[in-house]
Amino acid sequence: MVLGLAYICGLLATKLVGGQYWVLGLGLLLAIAAMVWQRPRRINRQARLQRQRNPKKPDPGTLSNSKSPPRPSVLLQLPSGIWLAAGIIGLLAGFYLQIRTPQPAVGDISQLLQARNASNALITVRGEVTSNPRLTRSGRVQFWLRAIQVNEITGNNQPIEVSQEVIGKVYVTVSPLQATGLQPNLLIAVTGNLYQPRPAVNPGGFDFPAYLARQGAFAGFKGRYLTFQSDAPSTWGWWQLRQRILRTQVEQLGVPAGAVLSGMILGGRAVDLPYDIRDQFVQVGLAHTLAASGFHVSLLLGVVLALVKRGTPWLKFWIGTFTLVGYVGLTGGAPSVLRASLMGAAALVALVTERKVRPLSVLLLAAVILLLINPLWVWDLGFQLSFLATLGLLVTVPPMVQRLDWLPPVIATGLAVPLAATIWTLPLQLYAFHVFSPYSIIVNLLTVPLITVLTLGGVLSGALILVWPFLGGMIAALLDYPLQGLLAIVQFFNQLPGNSIATGEVALLQLLALYGINLWLWWWGTQQQGSTPRTARPSHRPFFQSALRRLLNPLWIGILMAIAIVALPAWYTKTTQFQATILATAREPILVIQEKGNVILVNSGSQDTAQYVVLPYLKAQGVNQIKWSVATDSRLGLNIGWPTILQQLPVSTFYDNPASKQTYYVSSQAILEALKARQVSYQALPIRESVTLGSTVVELLNAEVPVVQFTIANQRWILLGEVAPEDQILLAQKTRLPLPRCSGGLAIL
Repeated sequence: MVLGLAYICGLLATKLVGGQYWVLGLGLLLAIAAMVWQRPRRINRQARLQRQRNPKKPDPGTLSNSKSPPRPSVLLQLPSGIWLAAGIIGLLAGFYLQIRTPQPAVGDISQLLQARNASNALITVRGEVTSNPRLTRSGRVQFWLRAIQVNEITGNNQPIEVSQEVIGKVYVTVSPLQATGLQPNLLIAVTGNLYQPRPAVNPGGFDFPAYLARQGAFAGFKGRYLTFQSDAPSTWGWWQLRQRILRTQVEQLGVPAGAVLSGMILGGRAVDLPYDIRDQFVQVGLAHTLAASGFHVSLLLGVVLALVKRGTPWLKFWIGTFTLVGYVGLTGGAPSVLRASLMGAAALVALVTERKVRPLSVLLLAAVILLLINPLWVWDLGFQLSFLATLGLLVTVPPMVQRLDWLPPVIATGLAVPLAATIWTLPLQLYAFHVFSPYSIIVNLLTVPLITVLTLGGVLSGALILVWPFLGGMIAALLDYPLQGLLAIVQFFNQLPGNSIATGEVALLQLLALYGINLWLWWWGTQQQGSTPRTARPSHRPFFQSALRRLLNPLWIGILMAIAIVALPAWYTKTTQFQATILATAREPILVIQEKGNVILVNSGSQDTAQYVVLPYLKAQGVNQIKWSVATDSRLGLNIGWPTILQQLPVSTFYDNPASKQTYYVSSQAILEALKARQVSYQALPIRESVTLGSTVVELLNAEVPVVQFTIANQRWILLGEVAPEDQILLAQKTRLPLPRCSGGLAIL
């Protein structure tokens, strides 16, 4: 176990500069400490052997010092060579991750971006589709393309090149109309623009290049036209079985219920669920139900083994193995499913060999095997959450059920399972998403019976659909009522106030401290397992002593420490912060002013900007409410993102540019309806009158060509709309301000 943990720690340590060398140094320190602690024990052991050989001539000096040294820690009882080997493995793991990190090969299509400035050219790429098409939030269809050749390059005064051979994987998006009939393994030709993915330039933003690199791709392609080079897929694929299951269940249950059922049994990789449904499940802490995980694997394997319980061990082994392989293929081979399947395979091997399974050792072995196959999975959030949730179930559920022995066993177990999983996954969720779902425990408790029924029924329905679609569809139809009940619970809790709380960014040191508390409580729990049962302990302690003992219980101390680690830095920031931030956007001036918990948001940008730039930044800053919002431009294209923001965050007052919006009537009505639905106070910005928002003063100097002056911390900020440089002088004279020569942005005077 030590060597396996060293390998995983070596991979994780690469997030820090020189982290793998730190693992090596820690291994060396533990090796030296083990040698120092074990030396007196070796001396005493040699002395005892000497006395046994010469019982008549004991050494007085040895007898006087024959007292055994204190028993060292379990870690220090291991041989020093183990710790030295662990440090070396951690060091090598870091280098192995660097070696396995994908890099553009010679002839990769991404090299066209540097060689020919292909981002400005219209090119046609021919290749093979390698994934199911998926709908993005922006309404386009995305798929992965294995590029084979570039048929032509035009648009940069370059000569046309025909049939230039290329390799590599490309992230392609096309319009839904162009994607009609698109399937994996088809040969297609896509005409469009190759582009370099942009890294995250705002806090909380999505690191697109890093995501593509983990998939082995280094360029994106925005397709305009798509033509099919083959009429049918060249090879058979698991996707055909997935589509058959999805199609039948949707026919019986409709949309979105049928897609939700298919997503519950096949996972998010196999089923393209609408984003509004995904967001609702994530918002209430039920994202795991839409991702194939260990729960699905254990449930499926348990049912299969129960059906053949009278068979021989080898029969159970082969049927169980066939079931695991089939489920991995149907779900698309997600890391969480692979981890659970490896643990299931270990249980089948133990069944055949009649050996006892050590769950923790099997979990660690499964993780090491997967990370040897693909070390980049160490950064896959699904793999991390699956590993931590399983660890929580193994080490936290038993002691928690023991402490809940005053409840019926079914209720105690039902309460312990979601609590244990939350305790071990919540720190990582806060670190990755900066959001906490306060209703997640309650929702999980309420939906456990429904999820169990739907998972069992969905798996049975899917299996029968593959051999007898009619019968499988009838079973799916029987699941309509529990499925509607699940969707009703999710929708109800989504409508409650405070269903999602932004906590702000959690630093890496805070994350390590939170998991340090978890490990400490785990160690304390193992020490308590051998103590006297609570029913046998004396109950005649004084009340004050008993209350003090409960108050100083390590469990409560750990909980208070965890809350303090997250809450105190956030509270201090809220009460002292005064910050004005201009978000990095292309042509949309967006300003966020934070003053002691009060937030002013100036402009929202487009829908994509609001979704992918503004909201992630506000969540990373721990913003749960916008007190004042200001729309400075009458052009709705720069402010149509307000409905998207209003769906996520409450706004107290909305100040609008009073200029005419007849050209953008439909978009203007959408914003006004969103404001009315959220009961936001609407006010028009007065022209040349100061509006005080906290300590910030806003003054609209010109409405048609927006010129807005902000006084922030005794500095004047001028927001100027799109104005030609030659017109800026006239505008400056009209507004009587020394405007700088800039356009479409903010400037400090």
